[in-house]
Amino acid sequence: MHYYYPFYYDSTYILIIIGFIISMAASAHVKSVFNRYARVGSQLRLTGAQVAERMLAANGVAGVRVQPVRGSLTDNYNPMNKTVNLSESVYASTSIAALGVAAHECGHAMQHNVGYIPLSLRSAILPVANFGSRLGIPVCIVGMLIGGAGSTIVKIGILLFVFAVLFQLVTLPVEFNASRRALTWLEEGGILTPEELKGTRAVLMAAAMTYVAAASASILQLLRLVLIFGGGRRRD
Repeated sequence: MHYYYPFYYDSTYILIIIGFIISMAASAHVKSVFNRYARVGSQLRLTGAQVAERMLAANGVAGVRVQPVRGSLTDNYNPMNKTVNLSESVYASTSIAALGVAAHECGHAMQHNVGYIPLSLRSAILPVANFGSRLGIPVCIVGMLIGGAGSTIVKIGILLFVFAVLFQLVTLPVEFNASRRALTWLEEGGILTPEELKGTRAVLMAAAMTYVAAASASILQLLRLVLIFGGGRRRD
């Protein structure tokens, strides 16, 4: 009789496969939707950088710099140095896809400016979430080898991974709220026509689904950890 450790194949691998498929499908979808609307230019012919600067100024967000970064769909807002970083496919583009992405990142800058609670919470748990995503599973394995399923070390490993899942869940309202701010301003500011706004909304919704997919994959991974390490399973 021997302990059944997670580095052998078992039926819970289906959870990892499902999570992988969901994540890959969401990633492929957002790229497809972005590329489709990246070929549709906006009537005002403003670039992503110009829209970002206008949105920040219009909403009283001072001290934030808009700058280009390499890559595609590598756009982000960095609260540490207060920069809106726009990828090569967004910074100088006048497409409705680019304008939506640029406005979305400015939505994060607006959140930071007003102290949006979910964003603050996400920033607070980021260090332990990163720690948990890297070490949660190794700690569980070590705990299983030393004390068996249900040991204190195993419980610590699972708890560490819980923080990684919590980070993914808190990210959801942050991302949806940033998109809502972006779409509202693009419409009320007259930057996009109603027809253009439909395409931009499709891009931002597709992007949001990648975060839903990431959260789903993390939950499935956590479930697998609980089934393997928390159940004390053995195999004769």
